[in-house]
Amino acid sequence: MRLYLAGPDVFRPDAGAWAAQARALCREQGHEALVPLDEAQGTALDIYRSNLRLIVAADAVLANLNPFRGAEPDSGTCVEIGYALALGKPVIGYLDALVPLRERLQAVGADSDCRDAAGWSVENYGLPLNLMLAVPLQLVQGGLAAALALLRETVEREPQGGP
Repeated sequence: MRLYLAGPDVFRPDAGAWAAQARALCREQGHEALVPLDEAQGTALDIYRSNLRLIVAADAVLANLNPFRGAEPDSGTCVEIGYALALGKPVIGYLDALVPLRERLQAVGADSDCRDAAGWSVENYGLPLNLMLAVPLQLVQGGLAAALALLRETVEREPQGGP
């Protein structure tokens, strides 16, 4: 399968080394990694269009949903996930920990009035992310290797076509 690797990893100081390791890990599992760093980088519009082309070319998306620059996943990754879902692509999200959002944000208060430190209400569905990510995605605890393992299990569970 061709797998688009979404996530803030492209911003890491070692992004090139990370991409090489991610490609190797995918290759070991028989997949091709499509990494946003793969195509020539130019203007912001060029990068945006390039990433969308890679998502279209992918069979599935594996997304790093760990908090980035705050308490939530990378906003660009969320856009990529939405695009992939709109195209009908399967998306597997991975996080270091599947701790419920309320616990992770250390929200306090009764169920009907639970608030974060800034006073904003926090949903109480027992999900590790906002329901708009947690409901349509398959989520797994761990890193890219865990997402690849879940992908393998999912593919093995799918019924084979034919009479």
